[in-house]
Amino acid sequence: MKHGQLVARAADWLRHKYGCGIVLSEQYCVTGEVPDVIGWKASCQSVLVECKVSRGDFLADANKPFRLHPEDALGSKRFYLAPAGMIAQEELPKYWGLLECQGREVEMAVKPGKLDLRSPVGLMKEMNLLLASLRRVEVRIEPQTITEFLKWKNRMAEYNGGRLPEGIVAPEEEKNSYVTL
Repeated sequence: MKHGQLVARAADWLRHKYGCGIVLSEQYCVTGEVPDVIGWKASCQSVLVECKVSRGDFLADANKPFRLHPEDALGSKRFYLAPAGMIAQEELPKYWGLLECQGREVEMAVKPGKLDLRSPVGLMKEMNLLLASLRRVEVRIEPQTITEFLKWKNRMAEYNGGRLPEGIVAPEEEKNSYVTL
């Protein structure tokens, strides 16, 4: 199995099985940590997934600065994703979960601890990652701003005589679980 395939499966798992509404994969920012996949759930809980295709890759991961100083790392919850049977539970860092890939299926082999692993430093690094990602979007949609882009529903209503197209929810009626405290 190739790393890119595991990353795609991790992103799909976070989005469809673990309930993350926002999912980013392999995004770089100035903090230096490049998570394979990170997603955010309600109440701003972040979920990091590091994908490992070989034992050597997994063992080398322990020497990364973010593993040596986990208090500075991303992720309220953290998982490794690897082919089934490659990583033993006792090899996991404290409070980490384990996802195993068998064929096309991803299953949770070890649940992560209940402790929120993200520190204030980790939160600031996540904000940096999100802001860098938003900036990349803004560059791609120029000359439009992100604000204008996000108001497309308003423009659609204008074109439809003040009514939104069927199936589209007005912004004030949208549920936003990411700001629920």
